[in-house]
Amino acid sequence: MKNLHKKKCVPCSGDTQSFSISEANRYLKEVDRWYVKTNDEKNLYLEKKINFKNFSESQNFVNKVGTIAELECHHPDINFGWGYVKIIIYTHSIKGLTVSDFVLAAKIDQI
Repeated sequence: MKNLHKKKCVPCSGDTQSFSISEANRYLKEVDRWYVKTNDEKNLYLEKKINFKNFSESQNFVNKVGTIAELECHHPDINFGWGYVKIIIYTHSIKGLTVSDFVLAAKIDQI
């Protein structure tokens, strides 16, 4: 699992099995300060919050994340404002986590 940031996100079909919490926790060790969380429907997702000095730094970071997301064809949910960015990653088609979610997280960590 080393060097996740060097891998490519791979589209999955709707029948791909999402990770269990134990599988997610194994991959969690490969990314920096991401958390596995569960939504109201008991689906797993990754979340990371990052603080910045001002709005401009937040926006610049979000633009870089957007570029990576487009290159990988894997798009996170992003909330940002003055001095913060919150990123949520999961595979929308299966409403859960796959390897590609951790690959995207690792790529974002490289910014």
